[in-house]
Amino acid sequence: MNLLLQELPASELAPKTVQSSQPPNTAQEDPLIAHNLQKGQYVGIIGLAIALIAAVGFFSRRVEYAIAFAVFLSLLLIAFFILI
Repeated sequence: MNLLLQELPASELAPKTVQSSQPPNTAQEDPLIAHNLQKGQYVGIIGLAIALIAAVGFFSRRVEYAIAFAVFLSLLLIAFFILI
């Protein structure tokens, strides 16, 4: 039972302090985060969303209305929470 009271020897590989993996100001330089999208990319994304809704609407008008309502409601809630 004396093992519980014994201090373990400090390993030479154990760090003395906690080190961060990267400096705090490198988040803006991360290549996986999109910054400053071009206007063409925004137009393409919006156009793709409209085409998707239109393609679904070709098969089912109710589903098209449901998707359009969900998108409208999402945009409304996003704007509401950003402004509060």
